[in-house]
Amino acid sequence: MSRFRAVIYDCDGVLFESRQANLAYYNRVQQHFGEPPVLPEQTERAHLCHTAASPRVFELLLGPERVEAALSFAATVDYRQFIPYMNPEPGMVETLAVLARVLPLAVATNRGVSMPEILSHFNLANYFKVVVTSRDVARPKPYPDMLVLAAEQLGHAPEELLFIGDSELDRDAAAAAGVCFASYKNSLGADIELHEHAQLLGLVLGQD
Repeated sequence: MSRFRAVIYDCDGVLFESRQANLAYYNRVQQHFGEPPVLPEQTERAHLCHTAASPRVFELLLGPERVEAALSFAATVDYRQFIPYMNPEPGMVETLAVLARVLPLAVATNRGVSMPEILSHFNLANYFKVVVTSRDVARPKPYPDMLVLAAEQLGHAPEELLFIGDSELDRDAAAAAGVCFASYKNSLGADIELHEHAQLLGLVLGQD
C-alpha cells in the first residue's frame, strides 16, 4: 500500500516545460507598458516569470506602483494564445493515467485563471480531483495556504500527501504546510528527487 494518500503537482516545470509560454505572456505586458522584454538569459528575471504569482512578478518587473494597472491589463490578455508554446513533460500523461486510477490527484499552482484552459487543452482535467490556483488563496507559494487548501479539498491530512515541485517556492510551501516534498529535475535539498515522471509509479505504487 502506498505511504501517500494523494499526490499534488505543481504545474510549470513539472507537468509542462512552459518557460517560453510564460516569457511570451509577461513580455506582452512588458510591451504594453513600454518596457524591454525579459530574455531567457536573464536568469533571475526569467525564473521569476516561471515560478512566482503574477502580482509578485509585476511588482518586481514594473514596480509596486504599476501592479494594479498590470493586473488589469493582464486580465485582458487571452493566455490561450501562449498554450501552444507549452510542452508536456515526457511520460507525464502516461503516469497520470495510472496514478489517477488509484489515488486522488491535485494541482497547486501559482498560475491563476489560465489553469483550467491549460488542462482542457491537453485533455488532463479528468485526472485531477482538485485544482488550486493563486486565485483561490490569500497568499501564493511559498506560503502554505495553497497546499493546506488542497489537503482540505482532498480530505486528507497534509502529512499524508506528496507534493511534486521544481522550485524553492514549492519546497518552502511544502515545508510550511507539513507536506512531503519531491523535487522534480532540480536539486533543492529534498529527501525525494525525481528525474522523470515514471519514477512516481515506483515511489507511490511500489512498481518497478
